[in-house]
Amino acid sequence: MSLNGQPSEGASAGGASSGSRSGNGAGALRVLNFGMSRGQRFGEHEHTVHQLTWAPAGVLTVSVADDSWVLPPTLALWIPSRVPHTILATRPALMRSVYLPPEGCPVRWAEPTVVAVGPLLRELVTHLAAPDPALAPDPAARARAEAVLFDLLRPVTVTTVELPMPADPRARRVAEALLAHPADRRSLAEWGREVGAGSRTLARLFDAGTGLSFGRWRTRARLRAGLEHLAAGRPLTAVAHHAGYATASSFVAAFRQETGRTPGAYLTGRPSP
Repeated sequence: MSLNGQPSEGASAGGASSGSRSGNGAGALRVLNFGMSRGQRFGEHEHTVHQLTWAPAGVLTVSVADDSWVLPPTLALWIPSRVPHTILATRPALMRSVYLPPEGCPVRWAEPTVVAVGPLLRELVTHLAAPDPALAPDPAARARAEAVLFDLLRPVTVTTVELPMPADPRARRVAEALLAHPADRRSLAEWGREVGAGSRTLARLFDAGTGLSFGRWRTRARLRAGLEHLAAGRPLTAVAHHAGYATASSFVAAFRQETGRTPGAYLTGRPSP
């Protein structure tokens, strides 16, 4: 919450303000719009209210601890009150956040929950975000519109691509380099010469610090990077190459092996064929 008691996002990584924002200020819930530039991040913060985070334009990555959700315009994330989270715009985005007081809220999800955003929910959130003079003088009309929003919140099963970061500074340097350039194919021995550690030491540091082998950690980093670009609308073949895969089919196969669904099914919240 901001100092004046209104819902607000945390400061960006550079300490700047959170960007342009607007809201309606009426009814039991509030809807605020945040214009975000590419790479803008709201550092870890929490709210005393529940939050439904959605980007009608652009792509958001929301992280809670080691879990991250990539949110194209077809998906939103319910974030319960008091859950620390970070938000990153991987492309220029409009973030539209719905803030709901826990008192009297019919939604009881205790964990972050992905929600499919269909045409009706999209239009309703947009309607509630607008300073609509037709709603302002009639609290009952506003309450009816908000009740419909609750009815439209339907959870979908989305497996996160968990990517814990190693604590050791040498392994972390490797991890951060791979996040920046996921197609980098250097071996552990080559990375070891880069950061001053043997390949066995690096392998041990990844396993101890993340619970994953180096190979599996790199696979997850590539899949997450690919998913972010796919959500932004890039062609599948270009996404696969960006993520370090020779073909689109190899990227899809790796994604399905790791998450149990295809990238397309992930982005729409529907089961894989």
